[in-house]
Amino acid sequence: MTDAIQILLVDDDVKNSMLLKKFLEVEGYRVTYANNGVVGWELFQTIHPDLILLDVNMPEMNGFELARKIREVNRTVLIFFLTDRTEKSDRLKGFNLKGNDYIPKPFYPEELIAKIKERFEHRTMVVQRQFVIGKTSFDSNRCAVSFHGVSHVLTARQTDLLLLLAQNMGTMVEREHILKTIWGDDSHANSLALNVQITYLRRILEDDRSISIISVKKKGYILQADT
Repeated sequence: MTDAIQILLVDDDVKNSMLLKKFLEVEGYRVTYANNGVVGWELFQTIHPDLILLDVNMPEMNGFELARKIREVNRTVLIFFLTDRTEKSDRLKGFNLKGNDYIPKPFYPEELIAKIKERFEHRTMVVQRQFVIGKTSFDSNRCAVSFHGVSHVLTARQTDLLLLLAQNMGTMVEREHILKTIWGDDSHANSLALNVQITYLRRILEDDRSISIISVKKKGYILQADT
């Protein structure tokens, strides 16, 4: 299970982070380390992790600020806050930023491993991450589509959108559901952004004429492909 799981660890405590990194790697996870939020943001956009382990008190960009930036572009990646800030207000802030867990320091590494396994055992049972759509291969872990040997890299938002459509292949996905799942709310601005991203996806997929993204006026979208 863990072979495909990429973890981004962001914490300015280098010594303890290296120990945790080794512990996670022994368990089979792939771990990339950043010692502050700015580097963490850069790495997030590069490696597209499945899970982010995020300290709160960091220089340059703290964990809450980084989580907010991440959630602006990706609503589905798992975020665990690892922090010694244990006040109720801090915990609530972490969850209001759509953190998936809030683990007080110090903690036992075995406890963290158990939480990770619980999350990913459930997710790997219910979420397919790789698809063949028509004659195009789509790998949501790599944020890429490939057709006849030509690959295109997708943004995080495009990846989330295509993944949601692919998971519901041949079935209409309602606009409201798309907006709330990927953007967090169905505001007018986000609705316009959805239209733009659908246009971009159609352009990316247009070489494969077996694929179509059908608009159902004011209702939603259907991803279809000839077999």
